[in-house]
Amino acid sequence: MNDELRDLELQYWTAIKEKNASKAASMSADPCVVIGAQGVGEIDRKTLEKMFSGAEFELDEFSLDNVHVRAITDDVVIVAYKVQEKLRVGGENITLNANDASVWVRRDGRWVCALHTESIAGDPYGRR
Repeated sequence: MNDELRDLELQYWTAIKEKNASKAASMSADPCVVIGAQGVGEIDRKTLEKMFSGAEFELDEFSLDNVHVRAITDDVVIVAYKVQEKLRVGGENITLNANDASVWVRRDGRWVCALHTESIAGDPYGRR
């Protein structure tokens, strides 16, 4: 199960990198809870696909390190890891280091991402 869920997380990131919005959205629960620097939201697949296809960034490279996979039940698994993203935003090249987690849920025989969080790495008190 560990390898299967690691592979799913990699497939999700690869779909974003390759701008395959429909694949990334299809791998998400409907709705999917997303948590990041901009806040908390529940996003349905249709909106998520539009968000990916109209993204204001281009993901050029990514690497996942220190991947932890923990089964909560046979049908609920947490995948947590460090990610380094190399992206372009507004014509500027940016390297972003973050700590991410996804909760994958098996529904109707297939895994979907029900929750994804991203926390930018750094001082936990916001001092920089």
